[in-house]
Amino acid sequence: MKQELDEKLVEKYPKIFADRFGDMTETAMCWGFECNDGWYNIIDVLCGEIQRYIDFKEKQDDPVEQVVASQVKEKFGGLRFYIEGGDSVTLSLIDFAESMSLRTCEVCGNVGERRGVGWVRTLCDAHDEEG
Repeated sequence: MKQELDEKLVEKYPKIFADRFGDMTETAMCWGFECNDGWYNIIDVLCGEIQRYIDFKEKQDDPVEQVVASQVKEKFGGLRFYIEGGDSVTLSLIDFAESMSLRTCEVCGNVGERRGVGWVRTLCDAHDEEG
């Protein structure tokens, strides 16, 4: 992911990306977002929903442990968003975002589909043709 988009996510969701520059022996977030720019909006919406939910639960005096991302990457053509903390609701939000990535071009964010043999990626027609 481009550095400017990485920085936007870290600035917008400092609690979720608290380990973004952590030690490599403790978190894989030290490597940054290991996916392309096309999934930026999915990650942005996911983090917004997670943080809103956690903040809401705290105000209701029914706190949920703060979600902290331990790795965000592409694997088998889909987004993987690994965390510490959270609960079943946050895991459901992550499952939904990961499923959306399988229909979204990782490069540009347009409608895409899983393509390839061996190295599988989710791409739109244009980025699939580019190779």
